[in-house]
Amino acid sequence: MLKVLVARLAVSSALAASPLAYAAAPVIDVYKTASCGCCTAWVDHLASNGFKVHAHNVEQPGAIRAKFGIGEQYGSCHTGVVNGYAIEGHVPAQSIKKLLKEKPKANGLAVPGMPMGSPGMEGHRKDAYDVLLIGKNGKASTFTSHKGD
Repeated sequence: MLKVLVARLAVSSALAASPLAYAAAPVIDVYKTASCGCCTAWVDHLASNGFKVHAHNVEQPGAIRAKFGIGEQYGSCHTGVVNGYAIEGHVPAQSIKKLLKEKPKANGLAVPGMPMGSPGMEGHRKDAYDVLLIGKNGKASTFTSHKGD
C-alpha cells in the first residue's frame, strides 16, 4: 500500500510541474470486485497516466458492462466508464486517451479476457492483443494493436 501511495505522489508531483496540470484530468469510474488484484493494478496504471480514478467495489461488474452495451463475448474482470464510454478489461491508458480525443460514435473499448503483458497483467511474458472499438451496433473492430514479445 505504501508503494502505491509513493507512486501516486510521484505522479502527482510530475503532473503539477507539467502543462497537463492545468487541464482537467479525465475522470474514470472503475467497477470491480474487492478481491481483484489485477483490477487494482489497472487502476494504478490509469492513475499513473493522468486519469482521476474512482474505484467502486461491486458484486457483479458484468452488469455495468451490459448496461453500456458491451457484449459478454468482450468481457473481462472490470469495467470503467469515462465520458459516456465503457472501458472493458485491461485497456491501455493511451488507447483511452485516443478514444477521448477522436470521440467516435461507439459504446466503448474492450480487451477481452486478460492478456499477459496488458496493463495490470504484467508478468513473465507479453502476449499480442487488440483493443477493440465496440460500435453502437455491438460489433467490434480493431482500435489499436499491441505486439507481444
